[in-house]
Amino acid sequence: MTRRRIQLGLWVALPLVLGLALRLWFIAHFARIDGDTLLYGDIAKNWLEHGVYGFTRTGIAPRPTLIRLPGYPLFLAACFRVFGMEHYTAVMVVQSVIDLFTCLVVSALAGRLFGRRAAVVALWLAALCPFTANYVAAPLTETLSLACIAVAFYGLERWRTTALGLNRWLWAITFALAYAVLLRPEQGLLAAAVLGAMLWICLRGRDWTRSVWPVAVAAVCMVLPLAPWAVRNWRTFHVIQPLAPRSATDQGELDPLGFQRWYGTWAIDFASTEDVYWNYDGAEIDISDVPSRAFDSEEQYEQTNALLNDYNQTDNATATIDARFEKIAEQRIQDDPVRYYVALPVARLGNMMFRPRTEMMPIPLYWWHWDHPEKSWFAAGYAGLNLLYFLLAGVGFWLWRMRGWDGNPALAWSMMGFVLLRCAVLLTLDNSEPRYTLEFFPVMVVWAAVIAARPNEALVES
Repeated sequence: MTRRRIQLGLWVALPLVLGLALRLWFIAHFARIDGDTLLYGDIAKNWLEHGVYGFTRTGIAPRPTLIRLPGYPLFLAACFRVFGMEHYTAVMVVQSVIDLFTCLVVSALAGRLFGRRAAVVALWLAALCPFTANYVAAPLTETLSLACIAVAFYGLERWRTTALGLNRWLWAITFALAYAVLLRPEQGLLAAAVLGAMLWICLRGRDWTRSVWPVAVAAVCMVLPLAPWAVRNWRTFHVIQPLAPRSATDQGELDPLGFQRWYGTWAIDFASTEDVYWNYDGAEIDISDVPSRAFDSEEQYEQTNALLNDYNQTDNATATIDARFEKIAEQRIQDDPVRYYVALPVARLGNMMFRPRTEMMPIPLYWWHWDHPEKSWFAAGYAGLNLLYFLLAGVGFWLWRMRGWDGNPALAWSMMGFVLLRCAVLLTLDNSEPRYTLEFFPVMVVWAAVIAARPNEALVES
């Protein structure tokens, strides 16, 4: 028995050690501190130094903002307070620890559902997943969001097997859901999936009137942290904004709906997001970076080229420029509404799921051009590894269904509901970013672990 425990301990410790090494390697070689990271960091710094939740302005007080929810700036502020202002390396190391904690939670959930061997397989799949590990090297919301997803579903399983009351697992679920929403507004989808499953479990019970009210308490407590944020936004900006605006613009700033609509009439790949979408209102946009599918005729090409030339004179978005983009967008949507409303959204979602997840690495955006064969081969292999995770998850989900959900259909459909709801929201986005589907991985690893489950194996108590 002692020898068996030692072997099991090695099988648990080894992936964690290798997982930590992988994450530290990403930090050492592919740390990325730019873009949204600097926005979050600036907010956290001004919050600590000036008591203003906003952006730095030269020579005057910081400008308040509401374009980012306070969950991640709060995390950065805590790290800055402990490790030093703008010490992003320390932040990334802390994220590594959090991500390994997520791996343990995912493993524990797989163990409770499918047995000890499934738990070990889940731990290896999670700890050595390069796609989630890569994001600890970027101070962004992804790592913390993954942790919240794992805790929410693990808490749901533990709560289901207890008295369904106001116990510690209910509070764990509530905290995970509340903080997830404070990190990113679309994480309300996680709350819908988990709370919906909890309600379903209660309604199927005999004394459902007694068991439903803890779910109601959890729902109320989950949204309570948003109240101070909503009050602050009303007092500062005089707007009702309990989350963050979809446009990521502050009051008085131009919301480039025309440009976004035009972009949505042709955009598919992440390369266009980086070359065109992110450049708008701040950098030049080259017509050569716009693919041929963006033009239905030579006349439309000339019209778009003239518009981009006018924009490139100042690299600033204006209402006039935006209106011209809107005019072209309307024409293209009229010409082919199926393309705009169906084909392109599905293509973008497919790109977000199956594109090589090399956006954090020095790999060419147009990796399929084979200008750098070694990097293109690496990207193709990375895409294959990503596809393998999806295939394993699909097979595992099917096997779980064949096992009758192991008596836990509520959790199964809660996890699937979360994935489907997120896909539905992603279909509405114009900009394709692979990181938006990173949230699938905690769920996918649990499903994949079903493949390793033995029939009638004793479940892991954890």
